[in-house]
Amino acid sequence: MALTQTYHDEKPGFFTRLLNGLSEGFVQVAEANIRIREVERLQALSDETLAAKGLKREDIVRYVFRDVLYM
Repeated sequence: MALTQTYHDEKPGFFTRLLNGLSEGFVQVAEANIRIREVERLQALSDETLAAKGLKREDIVRYVFRDVLYM
C-alpha cells in the first residue's frame, strides 16, 4: 500500500498579505533608523579615529549599508 501526500498550494488571504506587508515595512523602517544612527555616530568621529577603524569619511554610508546597497 502506497502512501501519498497531497499539498494544497493555497494563496494567503488578503488580510494575511496586508499584515505581512505592514510588518515587513515596519521592520525596514526600524532597520533604517538604526542604520541612520550608526551613520551619524560614525560621522561624529574624527578623521583619525575613522582611519584607525579603516574607514574614510566618504565611505561611511557605503560601510553602514554594505549589505543592502551593493556599492
